[in-house]
Amino acid sequence: MALPGSLNRYLLLMAQEHLEFRLPEITSLLSLFGGQFTSSQETKSPFWILNIPSEDIARNLMKRTVCAKSLFELWGHGKSPEELYSSLKSYPVEKMVPFLHSDSTYKIKIHTFNKTLTQEEKVERIDALEFLPFEGKVNLKKPQHVFSILEDYGLDPNCIPENPHNIYFGRWIADGQRELIESYSVKKRHFIGNTSMDAGLSFIMANHAKVKENDLVFDPFVGTGGLLIASAHFGAYVCGTDIDYNTVHGLGKASRKNQKWRGPDENIRANLRQYGLEKFYLDVLVSDASKPSWRKGTYFDAIITDPPYGIRESTRRTGSQKEILKGIEKCPESHVPVSLTYHLSDMFLDLINFAAETLVLGGRLVYWLPVYTPEYTEKMVPWHPCLRLVSNCEQKLSSHTARRLITMEKVKEFEKLSKRLFMVIRGSQGDAVQCGKEDISPFPWIVWPRKLSPTARNFIQHSGA
Repeated sequence: MALPGSLNRYLLLMAQEHLEFRLPEITSLLSLFGGQFTSSQETKSPFWILNIPSEDIARNLMKRTVCAKSLFELWGHGKSPEELYSSLKSYPVEKMVPFLHSDSTYKIKIHTFNKTLTQEEKVERIDALEFLPFEGKVNLKKPQHVFSILEDYGLDPNCIPENPHNIYFGRWIADGQRELIESYSVKKRHFIGNTSMDAGLSFIMANHAKVKENDLVFDPFVGTGGLLIASAHFGAYVCGTDIDYNTVHGLGKASRKNQKWRGPDENIRANLRQYGLEKFYLDVLVSDASKPSWRKGTYFDAIITDPPYGIRESTRRTGSQKEILKGIEKCPESHVPVSLTYHLSDMFLDLINFAAETLVLGGRLVYWLPVYTPEYTEKMVPWHPCLRLVSNCEQKLSSHTARRLITMEKVKEFEKLSKRLFMVIRGSQGDAVQCGKEDISPFPWIVWPRKLSPTARNFIQHSGA
């Protein structure tokens, strides 16, 4: 990779939604294509100045991101028009000439954030750039090169300044993949369920997981396969499991209004076929995520999933009401196991153990974790010695609940966490304390913070731990 001093400067125009998801997505994609995120700017702003080794890496980034709108090669930047013009005059002419010669066509666009300019104001700003050595012809319909003036008027719509905080000028390189959010919208999808993942979030999860061509991606709580679709779009082969027979086979009541039963071709395979992605579909199995059903080994480049939280979809596992410890292999083929409650903490412990065992080194686990906001701390995120936490992003659901998108990367060979260690509480001395088997809040945790709440202390005292 090029040395920091030789990196090219680019301006990234971000979409102002899912703010916490943007930085991990851009960082993951740059890492995937051989770059590295370097920026000292405030990431809440829609304008990010990035140092990227090459234009090829920059274009590859824009072929994947759904959080960014556009990317520009940055020619000048200032906090006032005078600073911008001075910056442009100091930009190397030899870098400008290939795009300004007499045989080229161009146009200049104006983009403002948090303010609308009149046509006269736009023309005035364009005319002020006459000192630049433009020798080509203006073509507003199909120009060879597009240049943009971008003005940032801050984030507060109730306090818009007279003058912009920052002004940028650059050559347009590429747009992001925002159109995927509409073209893959759940509203247009053939087969959906009550909790089908939003298309935009599905692509964000695939990008956080660094999914690429010919990867093998697995979803252990596959549902209607929304996460498989996003991964298949990027060229990965996909498979999954789910405990719900009707969902896997597309049977039963429909989730759409004014439709009572699912149609004969409403299933996950049909969803991928709808988008021309059926060749990437391996299979989906009816399986219990709490039971070991895979041969020992590392198979998956990424595990991307949205576990059920017990709110709109119940958390279930197979078993008997008396929990008699008989292996499922001892049951006759016609036996249908009883469906039991699957505690969230058990589910997440099983999930991270499974990921640590079956991911390849460098493979990523991306999943949603429900939280009760008033009591949440970062130390409550499930932990595993083989997995490194990459990012932790919040999506608010209500004033007191949220879910967090957790991304972890496998950094060493598998070490199994004890099934008996239901929750781990790290005290000031680093000692591990075993807790009881009942959930002590609507959203239990595998790892508790160092400072225990009174509720947690009371629970431990009465659990016999």
